[in-house]
Amino acid sequence: MANSAAFKLAFVALVCIVVGAPFAQATISSCGQVTNYVAPCIPYLKTGGKVPPTCCQGIQKLNDAAQTAPDRRTACTCLVNTATKVQGIKPNLIYGLPGACGVRLPYPIGPNTKCNSIQ
Repeated sequence: MANSAAFKLAFVALVCIVVGAPFAQATISSCGQVTNYVAPCIPYLKTGGKVPPTCCQGIQKLNDAAQTAPDRRTACTCLVNTATKVQGIKPNLIYGLPGACGVRLPYPIGPNTKCNSIQ
């Protein structure tokens, strides 16, 4: 049970970090928007294989949409709430997802990321 919680937290940490580097002038308007960005990644994070292009596109769009620190924290909080429903995510795939998608992050992903500390 503890491993399942760690996997979920690692997934949430990944997405929180992905929203950390602002590049566009979009804003995060809803948790549904955040979930839609990362939903194509869930099968990959469970089973591995080739990262779907739609996953990488979603990661980049979420990264672009999180322009401000409040946007990044909002996205992270939405993902924390959503990720509690996800079972079977492999942490090693989470850690490698940004690089696999060619998304450059300003800091490393990890299971200890706290949404309220994201700048």
